[in-house]
Amino acid sequence: MTLDIDDYAARFHEEPGYLDFAGVGPIGDTVRAETEAFQTLLAGGRFGSFAPIFEQSARVRAAVSAVTGFRPEQIAFQPNTSQGLMHALFGVTGGVALSAAEFPSLTFATVRAQEALGVAQPLWLETDHGRVTPGNIRDQLDSSVVAVAVSLVDFRTGYLVDLEGIRQVIGDRLLIVDAIQGFGVVDAPYQVADVVVAGGQKWARAGWGTGFLALSDHALEHLTPVWSGFTGTESEGMPLDEVLPPAPDARAYAVSNADPIAMARFSAALEEIAEVGVAAIHARVAERVSAVIDTADEFALPVVSPRAEAERAGIVIVRPEPDQLTMLAAALHNHGVSVTVRGGTVRLAPHASTDAETLAMLRSALTSFATASGR
Repeated sequence: MTLDIDDYAARFHEEPGYLDFAGVGPIGDTVRAETEAFQTLLAGGRFGSFAPIFEQSARVRAAVSAVTGFRPEQIAFQPNTSQGLMHALFGVTGGVALSAAEFPSLTFATVRAQEALGVAQPLWLETDHGRVTPGNIRDQLDSSVVAVAVSLVDFRTGYLVDLEGIRQVIGDRLLIVDAIQGFGVVDAPYQVADVVVAGGQKWARAGWGTGFLALSDHALEHLTPVWSGFTGTESEGMPLDEVLPPAPDARAYAVSNADPIAMARFSAALEEIAEVGVAAIHARVAERVSAVIDTADEFALPVVSPRAEAERAGIVIVRPEPDQLTMLAAALHNHGVSVTVRGGTVRLAPHASTDAETLAMLRSALTSFATASGR
């Protein structure tokens, strides 16, 4: 790694007060430059100039491989997390154990697959106050379950799941992971999973229209590529006058030609992450998360997300008294602090580039809240 964490953080210029990376991560200098360069090529149309555009498929698979450890042939570019999960869940035959409280991308994919094909059967897990743990999975599995689907980081609780522990209790069942709320900031053991899906618009900071589906050899053997279009074959060119079978690797999980500029954006973001190292980014994010928790504690705001570093990623959840939620949201809004307010909670999500000015703005907002609420 040749990129220092401070140099990495300096490449981003989001406005002070931005604490909503679990919603969307503003892009930085590298992704902007990549986008502008490829848009210039696309706008020019000069003879031979499109060649680099058509090389992005191989590049993006290599970039995802470097961050996840999956081989390039096990990776398919996806325009978003939801489509990748649809590919995976529509390909399952048998029971799928998951929590009904998961982000809708997982629950909808599972139920839609059941409704359309009748081969995937959801088994709704009871959770430990919203947390999916190895223990509560183990106690609810039965012989009908062929796959377990979880989020790497829960979007509501901020809980970082124990992937290795889950792998130990589920045996050779497929482990399907929606990784979007941790991808790029959690140094996760992705190799214990069979299916990993993530988008690039949040913590990877690559913008919308970017993502991937990674499949282990075990997954490739057991999933059916239901959505496999003309780009999902082994044909070197466009297959004409015949419908070829799906490719035997992750290439099968493609419907049509993907946006090459989106691939370039995603590749640039991931190459930068690989250069600085996910571990370094995680360490910096952990410092910022601790600072946010300390500030919430200073104003006696109940923190309901995990405090232990091993159980958290970049999300801090506070739950004020119900009659004070609107007042807290207003104080944050009036001080220019960007957060997500949902379901009686406030979600704050810093990144490596979150600076002292942003933390000071948070403190000022909470000071105003405390004054107005008489705390």
